[in-house]
Amino acid sequence: MDWKLELVVVPVSDVDRAKTFYIESAGFRLDVDHSAGEDFRVVQLTPPGSACSIALMRNPEAAGSAQGLQLVVTDVSAARDELSQRGLDAGEPFHFDFETGAQVSGLDPDRRPYNSFLAFTDPDGNRWMVQEAGPPAS
Repeated sequence: MDWKLELVVVPVSDVDRAKTFYIESAGFRLDVDHSAGEDFRVVQLTPPGSACSIALMRNPEAAGSAQGLQLVVTDVSAARDELSQRGLDAGEPFHFDFETGAQVSGLDPDRRPYNSFLAFTDPDGNRWMVQEAGPPAS
């Protein structure tokens, strides 16, 4: 039996503001924006190329509590450039030193798979990591 993760709930304080951020700044695709009455709304978005989507849930008390959401790309530098062009401050790339375990500024010098990262947050403080899965295609 396959067990597929296809939806992650992201708590936000303002669904419209978050929707705009994820579409315009992060480049996610809008899949669903459906309301049923005043208290029920489903906004589902999907990152480009992903089989897993996010659902924005209005929950001011929990807004910003999603930490460590992770996106995987083939080239973290290109991903940073794309996010920057959209006006999103994605921060500087970093990697981990395998000997000390310390976080170090810059890309992994050997571009080892799964060891170059960057991070960004949405307007509520939900934190995303972008991880390079393999060396960029040359």
